[in-house]
Amino acid sequence: MKIASWTVRELGTPMALMEREVVPSEGEVTIEIAGCGVCHTDLGFYYDGVPTRHPLPLTLGHEVSGRVVEAGEGAEGWVGRDVVVPAVIPCGVCAACRAGEGSICPEQIFPGNDVHGGFASHVSVPAQGLCPVPDLGDSACNPGGLDLATLSVIADAVSTPYQAILRSGLAAGDLAVFVGAGGVGGFGVQLASALGAHVVAIDVDAERLAALGEHGAHLRLSAQELDFKALKRAVAAFAAEHEVPTWRCRIFETSGSPAGQKTAFGLLGRGGFLAVVGYTPAKVELRLSNLMALDATARGNWGCLPEHYPAILELVLAGKLQLGPFVEKRPLSSINETFAAVHAHEVSRRVILTPDF
Repeated sequence: MKIASWTVRELGTPMALMEREVVPSEGEVTIEIAGCGVCHTDLGFYYDGVPTRHPLPLTLGHEVSGRVVEAGEGAEGWVGRDVVVPAVIPCGVCAACRAGEGSICPEQIFPGNDVHGGFASHVSVPAQGLCPVPDLGDSACNPGGLDLATLSVIADAVSTPYQAILRSGLAAGDLAVFVGAGGVGGFGVQLASALGAHVVAIDVDAERLAALGEHGAHLRLSAQELDFKALKRAVAAFAAEHEVPTWRCRIFETSGSPAGQKTAFGLLGRGGFLAVVGYTPAKVELRLSNLMALDATARGNWGCLPEHYPAILELVLAGKLQLGPFVEKRPLSSINETFAAVHAHEVSRRVILTPDF
C-alpha cells in the first residue's frame, strides 16, 4: 500500500508531504488514520532536539485513532475494526513485560519515535495492545456522539495521567494538585475529580483555568499572578479547609517546564507524593534531600500500559470525562502552521489533525 505522510527531514524545517510503501509484517496491522493529536513531546522532537530513536527522515505523531485496513500474519482478526493505538506499545513477552513493567520494555514501540507515526494517511504498528472501539453509531455505547478522530487523544493526553493517578494511589477525599493544566494536566484534573479527590489546577493560562472550573478543578491558581510562596499558601489553606493532611496530597507535574517542575517539587509536604509526568530537556536545580527530610516520594511516569486503555475509553464514552471542550480539529495539511502555533502557545486546546488528502 502506498501511503502519504508529513515527514521531518531536518529538525525545525517545514515537514514535507511524502509517499512511501507500507506492508504490515507478522503481528502488525496497517491503520487508516482518523485523527492524530499534537503533543508536547512532538514539539520536543521537532524544535528542541530531543532525539528520536528512529533516525530522520521520520513521521511524528503518537496519539492515533483509526480503522484497521490491512494485517500481517496472526493479526487478521483486527481488519475492519476501529481502534485507539497506545502511545507506548510493549512487546508483551520480555522479562520486563512478564513482570508487569511494560512501561520500561526495552523492545517497546512508540509511534513517531521508534517507527513512523500518525501524521499520515496510514500507520503500521504492532497489533499487540490495540484498544478496540465499539460501534460509535450505537447511541447506547456512545451517548455523547463522539467520533473516532476525537478519541485519538486518549492515547497519551488522557491515558498518561490516568496511569500516573493509579500509581499515586489517589483516593476519594485526597488532594490532587496539577501543575500545568493544559492537555495532559487538564484531563488529569477531570480524572482526579471523577475519583472524588479535591482538585487544584495551577497554570499560566487564564482561559484554561476558567474552562476547568466547570470540569473538576475546585481551586484554580494562576502562576502568572501568584509567586511560589503565594501558591504554596493557597494550596495549604485549601488542604486545611478540607482537612487533608500532607501525606494524602498528590502533586502531578504536568507542565513539562522548568518553572512547573520547581513549583511541583516545592509543593511537596511530609509523606507527600510527586508524579513527574511532563517533560522538558532543560536542567532543573532541586534540593533532592527534601525527599529524605519529608519522607516523600517522587516517581516518573512513561506513557500508559495498554491494558488500562479499555477502562479509559469506557469513562470517555460514558461521559465521565469530557474531550470535546478541550480539543480542536484541524486538517493535517495545516501541520506546519499548527506546530508553529502550538509552539508559540497560541493554542489552548489539544489539536487533533485529521487527514485531508
